[in-house]
Amino acid sequence: MKKISQRMLYLILTAAVLLGCTFSAPLPALAANPDPMEVHFIDVGQGDATLVTCGGHAMLIDAGDDTKGTAIQNYLKKQKITTLDYLILTHPDADHIGGAPVIITKFDIGKVFVSNFEKDNKTYQKLIQSLDDKRIKALTPKVNSKYTLGTAGITILAPNDSYDNPNDASIGLLLKNGTRSFLFTGDAGEDAENDILETDIDISADVYKVGHHGSKYSTSKEFFEAVNPFYAVISCGESNSYGHPHAETLNTLRTNGVKVYRTDESGTIVASTDGKSISFNVPASESWKAGEPTGNSSASSAKSTAKAKAAASAQTQKTTPASQKETPADAGQTAAASEPQAPSAAQPQENAAPAVEEKPQDSAPPATNGLTYVLNVKTKKFHYPTCNSLPTTNRQDSSESRDSIVAQGYVPCKRCNP
Repeated sequence: MKKISQRMLYLILTAAVLLGCTFSAPLPALAANPDPMEVHFIDVGQGDATLVTCGGHAMLIDAGDDTKGTAIQNYLKKQKITTLDYLILTHPDADHIGGAPVIITKFDIGKVFVSNFEKDNKTYQKLIQSLDDKRIKALTPKVNSKYTLGTAGITILAPNDSYDNPNDASIGLLLKNGTRSFLFTGDAGEDAENDILETDIDISADVYKVGHHGSKYSTSKEFFEAVNPFYAVISCGESNSYGHPHAETLNTLRTNGVKVYRTDESGTIVASTDGKSISFNVPASESWKAGEPTGNSSASSAKSTAKAKAAASAQTQKTTPASQKETPADAGQTAAASEPQAPSAAQPQENAAPAVEEKPQDSAPPATNGLTYVLNVKTKKFHYPTCNSLPTTNRQDSSESRDSIVAQGYVPCKRCNP
């Protein structure tokens, strides 16, 4: 039997569509005219929530903290959303899943995707309870699995491993409609980014939802170069206590001529695409101002003068496709922001986990009192006792030698490199 050429297959499928035939799933790769798609980066302060709509279908990526559930619900209703094809909760930190119980309760949802990292706290338990109440079974999608949203295609990029840090366990995904693409990585840090690169999946994207609210411990040089974005969106709260976005990340974006949009300055940001070009509802940021740790997370809910000004002058700005990327003349300048000081011990730590924003050490000396290493009996990784990414569950302290631990099948943590 002769093989059918791609051209012949295209003609057969096109004829079938014209004759009214239906298929079990859309075929976005063959869509000659992609549906209009909108990506709403909803302003939820220091957190994440992104609504994607395409051809009458909708997806929500993260849902802010537990004070934002109703606000997100109202925003979705304003967009005439009654059903979500997907609810993707990248990882179980409170500023990403806190508002999810409201969304799960109020909307019909096709699939719910969650990270493979579980937390033992009230926020996570509320999420699980809301899923149980709606009889929804949440799944962790497999890397390189593919889904559709109207004519848009979704490719899962992460998590690629079982991590000790919930941020690194973030679900990553590439969203593509026509020739335009958007990349989401949750709060994934450099270790997880490296694991994504090792999959050899093409992660180049026109729009990069900047990892971890612009933290300097995400968006590594190699990862950024692989993405090579034309636009970047940073979701963070005004005057947040973590100093997001960090100067290092802004320097990377500016020196590479990336147009940056920030929720702390412009409020909710909407990117629209017809599959060929991309436009935004607000002007790109011109401040290049890094965050400064304040120790007062409540300040992130206030509206700044810059945000009010941006909202007042908001207008759809047609922009150049990524294929025609040009670098501004001032791209070689560094971000006009000083190195943010690390929060003091008295300041609130992100998601009550200091390891999230502490720079990992390449190595650290063993602790005293006979303790040499800390083991994670589930992931089979071992750490120095001083590591910033120690497991909170499945933990076992050890006074054995390194050789003995390795012989038991344990592998060294990539952060503290014991």
